Amino acid sequence: MGKSYERIDGRLRTFIESQPVFFTATAPLDGDGTVNLSPKGLTGSFAVVDEVTVAYLDFAGSNAETIAHLRENGRITLMWCAFQGPPNIVRVHGRGEPVFRDDPRFTGLLAHFPGIDPTPHGLRAVILVRAELIRDTCGYAVPFMTYDEDRDLHGKRFAREDDASLDAYFKKKDHVESSLDGLPGLPLPLPPATF
Repeated sequence: MGKSYERIDGRLRTFIESQPVFFTATAPLDGDGTVNLSPKGLTGSFAVVDEVTVAYLDFAGSNAETIAHLRENGRITLMWCAFQGPPNIVRVHGRGEPVFRDDPRFTGLLAHFPGIDPTPHGLRAVILVRAELIRDTCGYAVPFMTYDEDRDLHGKRFAREDDASLDAYFKKKDHVESSLDGLPGLPLPLPPATF
């Protein structure tokens, strides 16, 4: 049923790059802390960087749980499900880090996302993940669902923000600068956008 892989290439890479949605899971070290599970989408916001490294764009939102957990311990799992075509589930278990806008690597990482304009989405960071375990499983119980199109609401909502108003928006939110469990989240003020 399940199989492990040493790298993300060939059929595996084609599969994950063609999925319109994936999920991320993180948790704090504290056993009583809050486990976070997030759906991710927006065409063009995910990239395979190399055979053991993937990345995705972290956009403006009401929380920063993934960032907080990665800053504390780096553990992350990404999962893709086949909602169309042959059944399949792929998980990448690994270590991740948020690469913020003032990091020297940030601009170079953005080159991996030529199919999306990050400007209207309030880009906060690039989440970089190095795979430690890559597995696929059957996915027999995953239902068939159709993908119609990306929602345009996120871009419409955050396109009217600049760095100063985004910073003010994040500071008003209870769980952006710190997580639900009080861990450091998104560092504020935001560094200026250079994209």
